[in-house]
Amino acid sequence: MDGLGRRQRLLGTVAAVATVATAAACGASGGGGVTGGKKEYAIGFQGPLSGENQQLGINAYNGVLTAVDEANRSGKLPFTLRIVASDDQGTPEQGPTAAQKLVDNKDVIAVVGPIFSGATKASEPLFSQAGLLSVSPSATNPQLTDLGFTSFYRVIAPDTVQGAAAADYLAKAAKARRVFSLDDRSDYGTGLSAALEKGLRADGVTVMHDGINPTKDYTSEATKIISGHPDAVYYSGYYAEFSLLVKALRGKGYTGKIMAGDGSNDDQFIQQAGAATADGTLLTCACGDANSDPKATAFVADFKKVNSGARPGTYSGEAYDATGAIISVLTKEGTKATRTSVRDGFRDVNVPGVTKRIRFDGHGEVQGATVYVYEVRDGRRVVLGPTDQLTRP
Repeated sequence: MDGLGRRQRLLGTVAAVATVATAAACGASGGGGVTGGKKEYAIGFQGPLSGENQQLGINAYNGVLTAVDEANRSGKLPFTLRIVASDDQGTPEQGPTAAQKLVDNKDVIAVVGPIFSGATKASEPLFSQAGLLSVSPSATNPQLTDLGFTSFYRVIAPDTVQGAAAADYLAKAAKARRVFSLDDRSDYGTGLSAALEKGLRADGVTVMHDGINPTKDYTSEATKIISGHPDAVYYSGYYAEFSLLVKALRGKGYTGKIMAGDGSNDDQFIQQAGAATADGTLLTCACGDANSDPKATAFVADFKKVNSGARPGTYSGEAYDATGAIISVLTKEGTKATRTSVRDGFRDVNVPGVTKRIRFDGHGEVQGATVYVYEVRDGRRVVLGPTDQLTRP
């Protein structure tokens, strides 16, 4: 199935699930319904299922879908599961509306998401007020676990980790002495660029910085960047804009290293930039590639089966693990789970995942993280390895 057909299939599924969920939104808070004589719980999903950077949301949704499908097929649970999806387009403006839909649906017992940091920051006050567990597979802004949210966890490391690792790679592996750091002025972008620049300065690298709101024309920005004669450019933002930036830089003849963070780490970047233009660009992510991980073979096979042959993408594994962790709590609670019991029980989660062991510190941060570097080669993203190995003397 081609990309458009897959997207239509996916969004049709989301729309159908959301419609059913809305019709069933009654009963005790987080109490779930009954289907075929069996207790039913709804797991919410919030993320961008439309908009320019929707693929990252689709990747995560497909991970949730895989985990729920596996759980329902196992025959081991005294309940069944379904998904209620809420599209926030990845923006802080749409976040609260999307979150409120999940809060108001009394069958939703926990949420996977939001996906982007800005939408997460805008949505979490509603989830905390409702006592509704929210587990993000991908929101990396460092401040999110320090804002007093009482029901928020994430299964990916914050950008203090990614930024420092990316800085070390640029300084020690790429041997860059001058780096131009550009962000998209979003909660995600500014958080990552701040961490990156702190790490670069600690490594003795000269840093030039700029912020620019997402635009369709990066020609003037490319000119500004090149005038600073940087050895490398690092972009903190999402793939739709990164593809345009890379086109502009290549078009102006820039030959230095071009790198971006996890928000740009998707095959859509290559498709939108063009394989020849994207070739040689670098990407960082506190996430590995399940498709090349021998320990994730079973997950990849199940994912393809559930998602019409599609391969896991960035955040698919993290969303799968977030969902699995929620299901582990529901399994302990049985048919008497409530939003409160699931939120409280999640504090003690300690389960194996496809990306890492899923357990948390007292702030909702996942314990243990590895940052990987990817390179685009011949139209494909290839994992070069963990930054701690790539930067060894």
